[in-house]
Amino acid sequence: MNSRNGFVAVRPGAEPGFTTEDILWAVGIWSVILTLVPVIAFYLLMVA
Repeated sequence: MNSRNGFVAVRPGAEPGFTTEDILWAVGIWSVILTLVPVIAFYLLMVA
C-alpha cells in the first residue's frame, strides 16, 4: 500500500471500490457506535 500524507495512492489501472477490509472496518465501527448509544443515553438520563 502506497500512502502519502494519510491518503492511499490508487494505481491508475485499479478501479476504486470497497474491499473486504473496508466493509469490516465499517461494520466494526457501526457496531461499537450502536452498542454505546443506549449506554450513553441511559447514563445521561440518570445523571441529568
